[in-house]
Formats: sequence, structure tokens, C-alpha cells
Amino acid sequence: MTVCAIETTAEDDDRAGLPGGDGGRPTGFTITANGAYAARLAGEGDALYVERWTLDGPEPYAVPLPLGQPEDPGAQLLPLADGRVLVARRVDGRRNTFSLLYPTGPATGELQLGAVEAPGSEHLVLLPPSPDGICAYAMCVGPGTTTLWLVAGGAFGPEKVAEVRGRCSGGVWLDRTGRMLALDRRLDGGPVKAVAVDLERGGEVTPLLQITEESDDRLLLADPDSGLLLIRSDAPSPGHDRLGWGVLGSLLPVRFPECLRLDDAAVTPFAVQPGQVLMPESCAVALRIDAAGGSWVGAWQPSSRRMAQLAAPQGWLAGAGLWTAGGVLRLPYATAGAPCGLAALEVPPEPEPEPGPVAVEEPRVCRPVPLQQAPLTDRKPAG
Repeated sequence: MTVCAIETTAEDDDRAGLPGGDGGRPTGFTITANGAYAARLAGEGDALYVERWTLDGPEPYAVPLPLGQPEDPGAQLLPLADGRVLVARRVDGRRNTFSLLYPTGPATGELQLGAVEAPGSEHLVLLPPSPDGICAYAMCVGPGTTTLWLVAGGAFGPEKVAEVRGRCSGGVWLDRTGRMLALDRRLDGGPVKAVAVDLERGGEVTPLLQITEESDDRLLLADPDSGLLLIRSDAPSPGHDRLGWGVLGSLLPVRFPECLRLDDAAVTPFAVQPGQVLMPESCAVALRIDAAGGSWVGAWQPSSRRMAQLAAPQGWLAGAGLWTAGGVLRLPYATAGAPCGLAALEVPPEPEPEPGPVAVEEPRVCRPVPLQQAPLTDRKPAG
């Protein structure tokens, strides 16, 4: 299953996905790549602590992992496939420490892993959970260089694994092994372009998205089973980001469906249905819809001409969720009466079109970019 741990928008370049919610209250809820565990900061005010959720049993349940002192609201969390939770803490404004927390009977065990310096204007952010469930990575973003660190799963504490020229944000895994990582990179003040970084070849960088020379092209989600890519780009309407989709390695056009464009709301994908091998058009995609009145859920398939809009459960940890292979969307929620819940949403099928002619607006399309080649031209309308 594909889940989104870091959301990026056009304004996120300089913040590189730093955590935080309204008034500094953390809102992050991160799920492992296999959907077995999740982690978040729980508690209120100054009494924050790590909470681990178990999601793959008959019923979800939460285990608090408090320590002798509360966690800072800026602490970043990443659950591992063995049930431990990685905590990244910023100390003295420049030093980032890493620890693994785990339950030990009535107490919390802590294994300290070491630290990474992020001097000056640099800042460090954890990347989404690795597909292997064992390793954890972070990126340290500087003025002209982004450094990738293996912070858990190595032999000797944090290890530098790659340096990528430019300021990077986002972070999407492109395979099931944790080798290929996509980052959104801004180079020398130019447009943002998604690139693929090969962690087994010293951080070798390959162009991934370059729809036009001037467009900002970001990768939001990728599903390794089907090859489906969810993209945000201003290529079809310069200066205005649109949500689109393409297929990894394909020469079929990137499409920007009108049904994913809402005038008064922001639409962000956060999960893709797994198991749809080589069938990207059949993958169900879950979307978070944010408007002045609140947040709710969208569900869509590339083969569909419409996006279903569904009410989220009360207390939904907005932007978090996962699909089952059978097409059931599971959304975590927490309320006073149910502090650890997992709602299952069945998405209604798309209705059959009524008889008679139906006018369908053809979406504007741009030539996609296969992983190994990034043409700079070939921007064409649908024909």
C-alpha cells in the first residue's frame, strides 16, 4: 500500500516538509509502508508523548511510549515494521538526535542512535517510511545542497549516503526495496523538478519529471505495483498548480483531470490502492480535501471521470489512511470516546452514464517522462 508521510505544495520548498500544525500542535500521523504500525505525538499542551498504533490486528490499539520528560512539539516520528518508533529531536537549534522507542512491560525503552549536525540555515526532515520497513532516512536541506542520511538500520549510527545538488523537498519511494527515492529539487533558483536518486549508487541523480522547461513538476505519490504517479504541476496552466497522473516509464501522456480541480478547496492525494499490478487506471486514490469548512475525503480512479466525495469519520487524523488490496479505504481517527479507531469506507461505484450523447471535455495533457529519460519538448494537446 502507498501512504503519504510528507505533504508538499508550492509553498513547501523552503520549509521542506517541516512538521507542525495549528498553533504548533502536531498533527502528523505516519504509517509504515506495510500498513502494520503507525505513530503520532499524543497528549495536550506541554505533556506530549509518542503513541504507537497497531493497525494489522482484528482491532486497532494504541500503546503510549512516554519518557521521563515530554516530547517537543517539533519532534518527528517514524514507525518501523518491527514496532519500534524512531524519534528525531532538534537540540540547541542545530543538532538533531535520533532514538528508537519501544515498549518494555510498563515502561518505555529507548535506544539512542546518534546525532546529525544541521548548522546555520540548514534543517533536517525525516523521509517517509522505507518500503523495507527496517531503514529510516532523513534529508538535511542547505542553501545549495541536500544531504541524505541513513539514521536507522545502519551498523554505526547515522551514515551519510548521498549529497544532491540543490534544495530538495518531498520524498516518494519508487520501488519496493528502498533503493530508488524521488525528490522535488530546485536548482539555482530555477523551477522545481522531481528527480530520482539511486541510494545504491552513491546518490546518482536521474531526471524524473520535466513536463516543460519552465514548469514546476512535483511527484506526490507513486505506486510501485502499477506504476501510477500522482503529480502536481503548473504545466497546463502556468502559475497555477494542477493535480495530474501519469505512469512510471510510460510514453502515454500525463493527464490533468478536471474532476480533481475544485475552485474553493485544496486536493491532496495521500494513499493509493496496492496490488493493481500493471493496471494504473484501476488504482483507487484517496485524496484529502481541505476547504474553509473543514476537511473531508475524496476517492478517484484514473479511469473515472468523477471524484467521489465522502464524509470523514469524526476525529479523522486528516491526511492519513491506507487502502486494502480489495479497495476498502481505512482512515484512522481519535476522539474522547474512541482514542484509537480505524474507520472503513466503502467507495460507491461510479454510476453508469445515462443514454444519449454526453459532452466530455478532453483534459489538457503533457508528454510524461520515463525514469531514464527526460525530454525537454513534446508538449502537445490531446488529439
